[in-house]
Order: sequence, then structure tokens, then C-alpha cells
Amino acid sequence: MDGTKEHTNAEFLDERKAEDSDTYLSTDYVEDPRIKGIKRKVDLRLSCILALMYCVNQIDRTNLGNAVVAGMDEALDLIGNRYTTIVVVFFPTYIAFNFVATVCARKLGPRPFLAAITLSFGLVVVGMGFAKSWVTLAALRVFLGVFESCFFPSAIMLVAMWYTRREVAKRLAFFYLIGNSVGGFGGVLAYGLQQMDGIQGHEGWRWIFIWEGIITVIISIIGYVFLVDFPEDAHKSKFFLSSEEIELMNERIERDRGDSHVTKFDIWKYLGEAKDWKCWLFATNFGCAALTTYSIAYFLPIILRDTLEFSVVMAQCMTAPCYVFSFAVGFIESIISDKYNTRGAFLVFNAFLQIIGVAVLGFATPPYARYFGAYLITAGCNSNVPISISYQSNNIVGQWKRAFTSANMVAMGGVGGIIGTLVFRSQDAPEYIPGLITCFLAAGTVIASVATTTTYMVIQNRKQAKGQIVIEGIQGFRYTL
Repeated sequence: MDGTKEHTNAEFLDERKAEDSDTYLSTDYVEDPRIKGIKRKVDLRLSCILALMYCVNQIDRTNLGNAVVAGMDEALDLIGNRYTTIVVVFFPTYIAFNFVATVCARKLGPRPFLAAITLSFGLVVVGMGFAKSWVTLAALRVFLGVFESCFFPSAIMLVAMWYTRREVAKRLAFFYLIGNSVGGFGGVLAYGLQQMDGIQGHEGWRWIFIWEGIITVIISIIGYVFLVDFPEDAHKSKFFLSSEEIELMNERIERDRGDSHVTKFDIWKYLGEAKDWKCWLFATNFGCAALTTYSIAYFLPIILRDTLEFSVVMAQCMTAPCYVFSFAVGFIESIISDKYNTRGAFLVFNAFLQIIGVAVLGFATPPYARYFGAYLITAGCNSNVPISISYQSNNIVGQWKRAFTSANMVAMGGVGGIIGTLVFRSQDAPEYIPGLITCFLAAGTVIASVATTTTYMVIQNRKQAKGQIVIEGIQGFRYTL
């Protein structure tokens, strides 16, 4: 197996086509009956562990709103734009380190790499619980951005390496939506932890950071023990798959899209992937979804308290049902999306769902009607995160291109996070009209982006069917719409 790593993709594909030209990328291939059991093993060791690690990733990244509601704003004198500053400083490093992250995961191995960065941001969050000023808290958020930037692009690249194009949406949805939904209960967890107010002389909001950081450290150890590596290095994962099972998984990925074998890293070719305009629209879809998800995460508890006049307890706890609803919508969509092998239609549907939600939350009159709008916004933007990743993953070929586009996509999510943070300004309270309008525009941008790429890919697929072109340099490859 080690020898195959020295092949280029082109050389390997030529060999495969010469050996089995009738079945290469064939749609009528009868799969080995053992694959179902192997996938179940992979699901348990990959999707479930990533979901667990992403839970704490989400909680640690978005717990500021709950800490503010618990009294951090008064303790650290968060007047003017100080809270916004603390939120925003996370994103520059979060964006900058994405492109390094996927290369490191590829070189060092995802299991030790993801465990190490989870340990690192857990320790940073513990440190946030001891911050004596808002400046210290902002500095720690800068380091949090460094470590958390490495998790998501590496995780989605790892998932894409193990599954075929028609299997990836529900796996991505599972680990993202489970992590996001449990992360949505961060408000409930925060409310429980703030009851420790006064213990050891620490305020309740400090215990939120301290215990959430400790939980993250524990989960990083679990990840190191149980997470799996890339398929070609899966033999390094203890109590996992046999050599024959690993080979079966590699063969089906090769048959599906022809990029199961890693090629030699070339920095200029890696950066040169930026010339593919489709990668930027794929990233735009993700960035627009992220803009709204970050807005919801950082400001929904505050909006519920200040705009809808919910109590502190209700403001912290009533965000959780929104995330449960988004999990149900997103996971059902991902199953249907995989079954019918379609992505773009769901991106557009969720964008319209988001538009309706923003309208209801922003402009309805009864408080609980506006609260229902939060359900629709949360479902629309969160469901679009795994679908946009699947849309990108299904329509590119090559492991290093996958590494670049994964990093580019998550970096664009960081840009969306900056925008979402800056447009919800304290001076616009309690209605936050500029922020709501920005969420409208983000959803509209997704619709326009999907319309553009879908039109192009339909034309290219028709040409491919007539034998006029070879898409992505792979015989038999077709775009997934």
C-alpha cells in the first residue's frame, strides 16, 4: 500500500482504466456485500467521534453570548463596541490558518492532529474563565481562532475521503448537526454552570468557561484514542478495519471519483486550485450560511433577552429548541439529498426558509411569533452548512484540491462570521435591522450562486453525455447538481 502513495493520480487512473475499462466509474457496479458492515464500523469511529468533538468546538466558540447574559458584560465592563471586538478578533486567525490546517492534517494524520488542536482550544477556554479584563479575553479569542480554524476543514476532508459522493451528505450532516444541536444546548449548560456563582470566589460566568474547557480537554483524549485516520493509513487505527476491508473501501472511492490515492504535495499546484472559479462560489454558499449561523449563535440569546424581553433563564435555554429543529430539518434533507443525488435544490429551499424566518423574527408583532422566526432562520442556515459542503465535495476531484477547497470554504465561513458579527451592532438594538437585512442578502446570494453553478454544470453534463468533453479530467465523471 505504501508504494501506491508514490503514484500520481493520472498514472493510477491510467492503470485502472487499462485493467478494467468497462467498469471504471461504472454506475451498474454490484458492490461487495461486506461494504455495509464496513461502513457501519466507519460511521461509529468517524462520524460519531467527530460529532462529539464538534459539540465542544461549537460550545467553546459561541459561549460568549451566554456568558454575557450571565453577567460577564458588567464584570468586564463591556461598554460600547467591546463585546463586538471580542467576537470579531477570533476570525482573522480563524481564516488565516485554514489553509495550513488541511495540509497539516494530511501530513501529520487527522487523529493526532485533531486531538491536539481540540486539547489546545480546550485549554484556551479554561484560560478565558480567569480573564481579568476584556483585553485579556480578546487576546485569548485570537488564540482560540488559531486552534479552532484547524478543526472543521480537516474534519470535512476526512469524512469526504471515506465515502462515495452519494453517501457524504448525511455523514456530514450527522457530525455537523449533532455537534451544532448539542452545542445549541450550551445555553442550558451555561445556566447550570452559572449556578456555581461564588464557589472558589469565581463568578458564575467564569465557571461557564472553566468547565466547558475542562470537558473539551477530556473529549480531546477520547478523540485521540478512537478517531480514525485517512483510508490509506487506517491500519494505524487500533481495533478498526482489516487490511482487506481497507482495500475494499479504497477501491470503491477510486471507482466513484478516481482520487483515493494521495499525490505528492506541490505548494504552487495547491495554491493554483484557486483559479477554479467554481471553488469560490462553493465557498460563497458556505460563507453566506455561516454568516447567519454565527449571528444566531452570538446574538440570539441577547435578542431574546433585550428585544423579545425574555428572562435571563429563558433567553439562555430557549435557543436549544431552535437547534433541535434545525437538526431534524437538516438531517432529513441530507438523507433525501443523498437518495436522489441532488444538492442545489436544497440549498435554494433553505435560503428561502431563512428569508421567511428573518422576516418573521424581524417584523412580526407577537413575541412568540417572532420566536418562531428564529426556528426558521436556524433551520435554514444550519441545514445549508452540510449541504453546501456536499455540493462542493461532490464536484471536485483530487485530494489536494479537496484540501484546498475545504480550507477555502471554511475560511469564507470565517469571513461570513466577521460580517455577521459586525452588522449586529449594539447601537441598532433592540431591532437590529441592519443585521436582519444582511441575513436577507446572504440568503439571496446563495440562490444566485447556485443558479450560476447549476446552469454551468447542466451544460457540461450534456456535453459529457455526448462525448464532447471529459469533466475534471476523469472519464465518466459527471457533476452532481
